[in-house]
Amino acid sequence: MTETDRPTVEDVMSTPLETISKDATVMEAAQRMEEKEISALVVPTSPRSIISSTDVLSAVAAGRDTSELQVSDVMTTDVETATPNLYMEEVAAMMTNYGIKHLPVVDDDYVGMVSSTDVAAHLS
Repeated sequence: MTETDRPTVEDVMSTPLETISKDATVMEAAQRMEEKEISALVVPTSPRSIISSTDVLSAVAAGRDTSELQVSDVMTTDVETATPNLYMEEVAAMMTNYGIKHLPVVDDDYVGMVSSTDVAAHLS
């Protein structure tokens, strides 16, 4: 495989990027993920943050009221990010090393999201 044949993040990332406010409820985040058939949303904050289906599941398992709980209470903060020009092998290594399933894609600002499902589909 030549360098030009190797898929990059830009080739496989999900766009448009789906976001949610840190002030939204966890229930709203879960509903948005269900509606869009995705498993994570970017929370446009500093440091960079996301809320994933795992964050929602943890809140539910703990017996928390997701209709009152805010995204900011359960979101993952200071997340790792990828750039659009990274090769998928590099992204796979990052996800394995950090034990994560989602990487927001950043090029000055958020431009997309790449998931472990995207990686698996393009490296198999």
